[in-house]
Amino acid sequence: MSRGRWYAAALAVALLLGGCTHADDGRFRPGATDAGDPYVPGAGNGGYDVGHYRLAVRYDPADDRLSGEAGITATATTGLSRFSLDLAGLTVERVRVDGAEASYRHEGNELVVTPARGLPAGRTFTTEVTYGGVPKALPSGELGVGGFRATPDGAIALGQPESASTWFPVDDHPRDKATYDIAVTVPAGLAALSNGVPGGTATRDGWTTWRWSERAPMASYLATLVIGDYRVSTGTHAGKPLVTAVSAALPANGPAAASIARTGEVADFLAARFGPYPFDAYGGIAVAEESIGYALESQSRPVYGPGFFRSGRPNTEVVAHELAHQWFGDSVSVARWSDIWLNEGFATYAEWLWDEHDGGRSVAQAVATEYAATDWTRPSVDPGRAGLFGPAVYQRAALAVHALRRAVGDATFFRILSGWAAERRGGNATTADFVAYAERAAGRPLRPLLDAWLTGRTAPALP
Repeated sequence: MSRGRWYAAALAVALLLGGCTHADDGRFRPGATDAGDPYVPGAGNGGYDVGHYRLAVRYDPADDRLSGEAGITATATTGLSRFSLDLAGLTVERVRVDGAEASYRHEGNELVVTPARGLPAGRTFTTEVTYGGVPKALPSGELGVGGFRATPDGAIALGQPESASTWFPVDDHPRDKATYDIAVTVPAGLAALSNGVPGGTATRDGWTTWRWSERAPMASYLATLVIGDYRVSTGTHAGKPLVTAVSAALPANGPAAASIARTGEVADFLAARFGPYPFDAYGGIAVAEESIGYALESQSRPVYGPGFFRSGRPNTEVVAHELAHQWFGDSVSVARWSDIWLNEGFATYAEWLWDEHDGGRSVAQAVATEYAATDWTRPSVDPGRAGLFGPAVYQRAALAVHALRRAVGDATFFRILSGWAAERRGGNATTADFVAYAERAAGRPLRPLLDAWLTGRTAPALP
């Protein structure tokens, strides 16, 4: 066989087997390097759907260095010649795809991976990434920064809308939810808390590995790490693990500890209204780090900043808010950030429900107060990046939820909430999806009502 004929035959075989990834023969193309969400430009990717993350990280507070091994199982949604993962501020040492060495390059916060062979549409593949370095947080709008940051006793990885890419390679957008196994190795004596069901600890040569498993699909920004000196309490509630932790820098019997000690009670109150609790574990973490000026609904284990407990009194309203997110925001996640009211409006209303139940102000009092303070020129839907965490997304949206309740009556209202949580469990949704579901459940048009309360520029009549 001549050299020319041998080359042509080899090329044909390579293409048949999915090789020659640099050639575009119509079957293999580069995956998108952006999810296309204008609220988080550059975040997320395209061309594949992640099913599972297997993360093993090691962190040493002494030099603020993190090293990691990530195994990412995904399915190609189109023929891929290459694909991208979000990874900010860390150095990659090696990438393999299905066990074969892959070439890669870093472009800003994107890790661009070219496998040895093209990945056909529908193919499930595993990417292994070895990486490390000193993590750096990302700007995160009104919340300051998001992601991994060192603390006096360890570190915290937390933030919204972006956080995950500062400590592992990820498709960092809520619409690509996945399950997780997380192993965190830290110096013995420190706690390493994360999401889901605890898998035990093991200590060797002065280092302790803590294992966690989240088997329900989780949006990447909800994945968290809290490392440091914590008082960890482990028990069960409703037959599921209940893990809470309070920073040793906070009083042992102080308001933070007293507040998250009621996690199970608050979750049961919400479950009676929203349907069964959607995850396999309960919990909460109270941190002392002053740069955490917010609470976040980290899946199955919300994290609470110290400011919520500074009054010296317990604050179970914030616990109710973050636990309500387990249904609205975590189990049912936004498909795009412009619909964040679906998270925050329902969680704020749940806070009002709990406050009334616990002897605080009534829902009617909360509605009257917030109605009077609302700026009706600011919409709840598509509030703009600067308004992502503004009052329109929280209080105005909660007023819309109350207006829906008054329009359809309590029985139908709570049937809508529990049915919505059940139908969309583990998935994503938009405002249009919710309106359509509510109208179907109520058996009547509701869009004009919800449009007026969510996006109208003048105050609707108070129900």
